[in-house]
Amino acid sequence: MNENDQGGRTPEATPGGGRPDGDSRARTRGERLRAALRGGPALGPVRPGWWRSPSRGPWLTSLLGTVLLVGLPVLFVTGLLSYAAYNPDLAGNDKTPDRGLLGFYLFAWPTDPPWLYRLTQGVHVTLGITLVPVLLAKLWSVAPLLFRWPPADSVARALERLTVLFLVGGALFVFATGILNIQLEYLFPGSFYPLHLYGAWVFAAALFSHAVLKLPTAVRELRARGLREALSDRGKGPHAERGALVAPDPDPEAASRRTLLGAVGLGSLALLLTTVGQSLGGALRPTAVLAPHGRLPGEGADGFPVNTTAAHAGVTDADTGPDWRLTVRGADRAVVLTRQDLLDLPQHTSALPIACVEGWSTRDLDWEGVRLADLAALVAAQGPPGVFVESAQTSGSFSSAALRDNQVADPRSLLALRVNGADLSVDHGYPARVIAPACPGVHNTKWVTRLSFGAV
Repeated sequence: MNENDQGGRTPEATPGGGRPDGDSRARTRGERLRAALRGGPALGPVRPGWWRSPSRGPWLTSLLGTVLLVGLPVLFVTGLLSYAAYNPDLAGNDKTPDRGLLGFYLFAWPTDPPWLYRLTQGVHVTLGITLVPVLLAKLWSVAPLLFRWPPADSVARALERLTVLFLVGGALFVFATGILNIQLEYLFPGSFYPLHLYGAWVFAAALFSHAVLKLPTAVRELRARGLREALSDRGKGPHAERGALVAPDPDPEAASRRTLLGAVGLGSLALLLTTVGQSLGGALRPTAVLAPHGRLPGEGADGFPVNTTAAHAGVTDADTGPDWRLTVRGADRAVVLTRQDLLDLPQHTSALPIACVEGWSTRDLDWEGVRLADLAALVAAQGPPGVFVESAQTSGSFSSAALRDNQVADPRSLLALRVNGADLSVDHGYPARVIAPACPGVHNTKWVTRLSFGAV
């Protein structure tokens, strides 16, 4: 075989006139690979020219970020208050048993004002939905940075991208789980409560670190040009914007910054108007078209929403019929009562709303029944202490709940037998349910079968 007998192939020439050796070919391939990694794909979002909207720029991103920086801390604080309202440090209440240091702020949830949970949770849900267009616009405004190539060319850039990953991922996860919970849809594996809580803390930590790094830049950009100038010059003029967010070849036919911000504002306003009615109630309740089907109240005494029906909770006619009994236990004594026995005890009335984690609430309803404090006195429970409430419910997450001593002692806290002048309906908790001021709706346990005072 002569040196040209290579299966018809002609050997490549080297700078010296001979064939490249194996090391040279490996270096050539390695250099090509490194060049491709540095330059990225030839097409697609990693190329700056792929982004052509003239609306993008540091000013728009700074404005949207500032709006979120005002709204998101309120959202986070009201979410923490919602978690505290469940009194998760009481036995049986905690749906996030591995919270660890994340529960450092927990405190005994008060009963005054009685509309407190209605306010905090209504603000949390309504504000969260209203901010959705702003959040999506903010993510759109920084999209070129999210796809910037190479992903990390230094340790500092790698840490920055990691923070952005947690920030964007945390935002999408927290908003998605919250909105799905409002609609009573649970697509993610596991319980909503730990998923939403842990996700919120991750998101809050990423938001804090991002705000510390970017707030000076945002302030500088907003001061550099006024609102009128920023909305009219489409990136031109004496204070033209620079940077990776500015399109190198803007599309003159694309929507202007004024149009974009107008769409975001109208979208947020529309979501506000179609959500807030479920918290305010009254004449505005029919406007809450985003509330899940079936939330519109019925007629008469039972004219308020139901989250979980008796059928859905596994409560049967046998559980609510003439054989129903209530067991009341103290440390050394127990009594068993029929519904008539409860009706024969002193009856009291409380005007209290129901407010649920999904954001809906009622006006003050007129509840009638026996004070929890009086039932504690029946079994010689002094104080009175807290109480562990058990239900005939067989399915769902809240077949039992614990109430604090301050909730039991409040004279407005009742084992309710009637509402708005009529007996409770089965779906509203007949034969008896708990109602307590400023208490999350799921802790106003329905179809009560046992009260254990001092067991929390």
